[in-house]
This record gives sequence, C-alpha cells and structure tokens, in this order.
Amino acid sequence: MPKVKVKRNNRPLDMAPMTDVAFLLLTFFMLTSNFTQKQPVKVDTPTSISEIKIPETNVMMILVDKSGKVFFNVDGQQTRMDVLKKMGATYKINFSDKELKEFAVMGSFGVPMNQMKTFLNMNPEDRDRSENALGIPCDSTDNQFKNWVSATRSVNTKAIIAIKGDRASTYPAIKKVMSSLQDINENRYNLVTGLEKESDF
Repeated sequence: MPKVKVKRNNRPLDMAPMTDVAFLLLTFFMLTSNFTQKQPVKVDTPTSISEIKIPETNVMMILVDKSGKVFFNVDGQQTRMDVLKKMGATYKINFSDKELKEFAVMGSFGVPMNQMKTFLNMNPEDRDRSENALGIPCDSTDNQFKNWVSATRSVNTKAIIAIKGDRASTYPAIKKVMSSLQDINENRYNLVTGLEKESDF
C-alpha cells in the first residue's frame, strides 16, 4: 500500500524582528562606547598595583615618550577650540575657523606654536608621521607646555591632570614636566600606569 504524503505548510521565517534587534544593539553599543583616540607616539607605561581609574571626561592628558618629548591632549571639542584661541592670543597667531575645527577633532599633539598652523593644514596621514611628532617645548628658555596647561585650566577649571610616561623615559624628563606644573601651582596630578599582575606568593 503506497504511503500518503502529508503536504507540509512551510511558512517563511520572518527575519524582520531579529534584524531590528541586531540594529538596536549595534546602535546602543555605538552610542555608549568611548573610542580610543589615536596617539602620536606609543607609550609603554610602567606597572603598579594601583587600581584607581582616571575619569573619562575633564582630563588633561600629558604624554612623555621614551625620548622625553612631551605631548598634550584635553577632551571636549569646544574646550579644545577655546584653548587654541587662548594660545593663539598669547603667541599672536590667528587661527581660522577651519584650523580651529581641525584642532578640535584631532587627538594628542606635540608641536611648537610656531609650527601649529602648518601642522593643522596637513593631511591627517602626514600629521601621524614620526617626523612631525616634535614634542611641545618644555625647557627653561621656552616652556610652551606651561602655557598649554594654564590656558586649559582657565577654560576648564575641573580638568584633572594625568601624566602618562613611558617606562623607558628618563627621570629628568618626567621631573621637568612635574617642575613645570609646580611652577604654575598645579600640584595635584595622576600618574597613569598599567595594572601589575598579582604574584602567587
């Protein structure tokens, strides 16, 4: 006797709800994530057992690379534009709206003020080249670093100072940065380190 085949009703699977959920999750993660900004130099921090976290906003980040060059960053696009305007007034340099907007969206920088306009008018790829990572002058004859910190402090009084030094940088290089901060009465700052693994003993 032949088998009777039961006709199956294959309903198409509706993928719309699953697609909606996927896009909602993607949107959520994009809006709540903080993207790491590109840094002009690689800094390999020393380790410590401190687990105190630096806040994600209102931070003046000072980078010191292994050769002792100083780089600077502050968060907030409007803050960055206001700081550059103040620095321009101090050094009698007029920055265009295009240059101010360019400065507002880039990451850490390390350029003397007399080369800032040229630096801002470069392509982003050219800015990232190692030969353009000159460092901010931080010596006794021309300490532009102090002026950057003072200008930032006048714009954002709540900004926390964080120093991120390379483990290979020399003590005099870090001391020069700390002495410059003390000269302008900035005596509170954080040292950024990597978390040291706990030993088994």
